[in-house]
Amino acid sequence: MAQISAKSSKLALLQLGGLTSSKSNNIKIAQKFIRDAIEGNDNNDKKLDLIVLPEIWNSPYSVNSFREYSEFIPSIGTKINEPSSKEGETVKAMREMAKENKIWLIGGSIPQKDEKTDEIYNTCTVYDPEGTLVAIHQKVHLFDIDIPGKQTFKESDTLTGGKSLTTFETPFGKIGLGICYDIRFPEMAQIAARQGCVAMIYPAAFNTTTGPMHWTLLQRARAVDNQIYVAMCSPARHPEAVYQAYGHSMVVNPLGDVLTEASHEPTIIYADIDVDLLNTTRRNLPVTIQRRFDVYPNVAEKFL
Repeated sequence: MAQISAKSSKLALLQLGGLTSSKSNNIKIAQKFIRDAIEGNDNNDKKLDLIVLPEIWNSPYSVNSFREYSEFIPSIGTKINEPSSKEGETVKAMREMAKENKIWLIGGSIPQKDEKTDEIYNTCTVYDPEGTLVAIHQKVHLFDIDIPGKQTFKESDTLTGGKSLTTFETPFGKIGLGICYDIRFPEMAQIAARQGCVAMIYPAAFNTTTGPMHWTLLQRARAVDNQIYVAMCSPARHPEAVYQAYGHSMVVNPLGDVLTEASHEPTIIYADIDVDLLNTTRRNLPVTIQRRFDVYPNVAEKFL
């Protein structure tokens, strides 16, 4: 795998708190957190490049709510205030957040309604500093689990799974996207790393059953196996919510070190994506060029 040529960058994960059943209220909370993230970084030498929102932040995390809160999302490449763009209020607000603050924005995820099929997806959108929609990722692996006496949830009661993998280019390297449960499927991160990504970023909302079990372990595993940065951005825990988010938004480096971790309360955490460290890790531990595809298949082959 060739050395990555990109500048280092700084990202912020926004662990939103105070979210309610009001979409407009939740949008205002996201807007405030973005302003706070930028103000909180003002005294730092390194400019804030990328901001990440959590999974399903504009809606209650409930299979009964996804359709009600769903929005149309226009095609990749549509620009802010484009007359032909049919989009929901959350999408419009995220465009404005990116443009007004001159940042790249990974907009967490929101329920998306497909205009043609009427299917509902759990969808992450990405905007550049001009408010242009540059990437769309529909959650591939739906969270259908039943842990007796602890946690039962079935996203497929309402949602349809996505059918493609997603990366996008930035001045600070290529970024791969997943959403929450997607992190349990290592092929996604393997493919992204072999496509030249510097990081996999997952808006996520693990619960208080699965979070303590695997939240940190999965991120460190994906980071070490693929020698990339891995970040997961969760909403804060809300004691009155039906679904209790784990919180603990986190960034892990290519050596598997946890760079920063939140608690379960509303907060903003920052981390640097150091491309030099990524390249040094791959040079010192050259697993990226030592794989034996004569012995086992290359899962990324069709994507390269």
